[in-house]
Order: sequence, then structure tokens, then C-alpha cells
Amino acid sequence: MSLFGKIKDAIFGKQAKPATPTPPPRPAAGTVAPAAVAPAPKPAVPVDVEAILSGLHAKSGEKLNWQSSIVDLMKLLGLDSSLAERKELATELGYTGALDGSAEMNIWLHKRVMRELAANGGKVPAAMLD
Repeated sequence: MSLFGKIKDAIFGKQAKPATPTPPPRPAAGTVAPAAVAPAPKPAVPVDVEAILSGLHAKSGEKLNWQSSIVDLMKLLGLDSSLAERKELATELGYTGALDGSAEMNIWLHKRVMRELAANGGKVPAAMLD
């Protein structure tokens, strides 16, 4: 699984796989089968990323600046925040700068993760997207 996938799963929760639809019963001989009607998909409810992370932070008892630090965000989610993991995440998300753990790389990573969460159904405060 990708690192962003782990971050997303830690915040959104693992989504249950949709059930396989049951085929309609076979009609009796000499009758016409009713047309199969697929149910309309339900709209996804946005996940309040800030509320979930704030709740995790309150339970952790640690002083973490997850609102702007990729290292602290990963720690809060119970993920390895080492430079090697951040390099892998940066590569996965398309970072083109030096993979040296600089402030520039880490700030880019945090903002990109928040944008990706928003693009995947998360409700993220605008201040975390800029």
C-alpha cells in the first residue's frame, strides 16, 4: 500500500468493500424477466479531517504540531516519520525538489497531503491547503 494510502486509511478509516450484487432470480418458464435496476450510488459524506486529527491529538497527550508539520502528522497517525519514509512519500506525490528532508520539502509534503485528502473526500480547512 502506498504511504498516502496509509495516511488516508488512518484518517478516513478503511472503507468496506462493496458487496457483490446478488443476481435476480430466474423467471419461471414462459415468463419475461423484469429488467434489473441498479440502485443509485449514495453521495459520499465528506470526512472532517481536522475534527478527526484534533480528536486523535487530544487522546495522544503529546505536543504535536500536526496542522503544519508532516513529521508530527505522521507521528499522530502512528506512521514512521523517518526521512526515508518522507522521501518515499515525496516521490509518490510528485515532489521534484531535493529529497533532503529540508523545510521546503516538509512544508510541500504537508500541503500536498492535505490537498490530496481534500481531493479524496476530506473536508480540510482552507488554511491547511494554502
